[in-house]
This record gives sequence, structure tokens and C-alpha cells, in this order.
Amino acid sequence: METVLGGLSYEACLVYLDDIIIVGRSFEEHFNNIRRVLQKLKEAKLKLSPSKCHLFQREVTCLGHIISAEGVRTDLDKTSAVKNWKTPTDVHQLHSFLGLCTYYQKFVKDFSTIARPLHKLTEAKQKFIWANECNNAFNKLKDALTSAPILAYPETGKQFILLQVVRASELYCPKK
Repeated sequence: METVLGGLSYEACLVYLDDIIIVGRSFEEHFNNIRRVLQKLKEAKLKLSPSKCHLFQREVTCLGHIISAEGVRTDLDKTSAVKNWKTPTDVHQLHSFLGLCTYYQKFVKDFSTIARPLHKLTEAKQKFIWANECNNAFNKLKDALTSAPILAYPETGKQFILLQVVRASELYCPKK
């Protein structure tokens, strides 16, 4: 699908496997982008299932995220389960919790630093002892995920300055 729609920028559509989200800043732009996407699909002899098409929506839910004009936010139906998550009593339960948290890590500032005590408990040959720092990390992640911010879109007409900072304290490499 990305090959077929590759000529269209992310300002026209977003593609994930066989899902397409067509966007636009106005009704006219959105309508034009729909026409462009449909034309590309027609040229590639691909067909859509009308029952799966949702046109002219203000927001859509896709893969646990809600995408709207404001930006991308977590789907509360998915993250609300975190609020009532019981304290893990073994590595398997902790892996389940960390799996969900890691999926949404882009919404949590300093995720790797907060989650480090929990990741340490999942290391091979590590005895599962739920210490105070684990409890604090667990509760911080629960709070962060249930009050996650909306991630705004970049303003493409403006200059970007990318800064990448990696501190040794933020790296997590389990011992083998």
C-alpha cells in the first residue's frame, strides 16, 4: 500500500499496512486528497470495501490511537485498563504491563528513566522482588498513561531543529 500511495505526502494520507487515513486542512483539501488516493488505488487495480470506509470524520481511531485535527492521543478505551491494573506479582504480569506501556511510550516524558526499575525486574536470573522504587515507577507510569498529552502535528512550513540527546542513564541494555 505504501508503494501505491508513496507519491502522496503524509499531508495527504497516512498508511499503515492496509489502513489508509486521508487527511486535509479544509473540506476542499480533504475532498481533493480523497480523489487523489482513490485515483492511485484505481491505477493499481486495488479495491476498497465500502463497509469499511468512513468518510469525512473529524477523528478516527486506529491502532489504539485517536487521530484528529488537534493531533494524536491515546485511546481511552485502551489506556483506561491501566488505571485499575493490579500490582504485578510475577514477571509474566509485569511483562504484560510493560508491553502496554511501551506501546504508548511516546506519550510519556522520560519513559525509559521511569520504567528502568521495572525493566530490571525482567532480566534473566533476576529475583522478582517488588521494591519501593518499582512501586513508584509502576504508579508513575499508570498516572502518565491515564493523563497522556495530545501529540500535536509539526508545522511543516516552519524550520525544524532536531536535537538528539542520549544519556548513559537513559540507556537500558540487559545483561546476557
